[in-house]
Amino acid sequence: MTTNRPLRIERVISNNVLMVLEPQSGKEYVLMGKGLGFASKGNGTIDSGDPRIEKRFRLDDRDQLSEYQKLLEGIDPEVIEISETIIESVKKQFEQPVNNKIYFALPSHIQFAVYRLRGGMDIVNPFLQETQMCFPKEYEIARSAAEAISSRFGITVPEDEIGFLAFHVHSAVSDVSVGHLVKMSSLVGELVERVEERLGSRLPRDSMDYIRLVTHLRSAVDRISGRKAVPNPFMRDFEQAYRREYLLASELGEMIQEGLGEEVPEDEIGYMVMHLYRLFLTYAPPQHES
Repeated sequence: MTTNRPLRIERVISNNVLMVLEPQSGKEYVLMGKGLGFASKGNGTIDSGDPRIEKRFRLDDRDQLSEYQKLLEGIDPEVIEISETIIESVKKQFEQPVNNKIYFALPSHIQFAVYRLRGGMDIVNPFLQETQMCFPKEYEIARSAAEAISSRFGITVPEDEIGFLAFHVHSAVSDVSVGHLVKMSSLVGELVERVEERLGSRLPRDSMDYIRLVTHLRSAVDRISGRKAVPNPFMRDFEQAYRREYLLASELGEMIQEGLGEEVPEDEIGYMVMHLYRLFLTYAPPQHES
């Protein structure tokens, strides 16, 4: 965008968001900044160098921009405002830029959540406990957001919905889509079920054993998804020395590879063996022959 040129205001989306057109290029932009739209009017102009502008971006193509406009047309202005407040809180607490997609994804999510809660529909989150463990900072931000939403719309936001809000917070600061987060959380849940199946025992959800297992599996899935290899100096002889743990770790590796479409390094198998050894020792000690 050329600086210090007048931009034509196409639409005042909220007190903090404008949609504008650059007449010279014909490109449309979304401008964001505190109070930016407060005194603006449609068909007016704003200087492209206005110091109040904090963010400016153009979507990749006109189809996407059109979809964004349609999305905003169906969203309660109060939802947009509270979404902006939440996003500002995320930026302050993480002290880093956020992914611009949060400006679209979060209002849409909150609008639908408010609709469901007002209609008395249940919100069930199978990933709640894992989310609390793996994203504690995001979860606390989401809890505060839920309180603001409850107060603004006169509803009670349940704990399960806080977990979904935490996904959006994490997505905003990690550039990982909410859909991918759900996919990885679902995979971790399947891995835990397989481990419990082989142990013949359900791990207490408030135990350190469960917390360590979930935390390790989540970290492993994240590393494998991001192709970040971590060498394991203890890998040698694991296959023979810890046979049952190695076989289960290999099974988990196959599940991860199938779920993510990424090859699982042998070093990651080794780290899983180390965690599984502790679990087997506690929950399924070896049977000694008499």
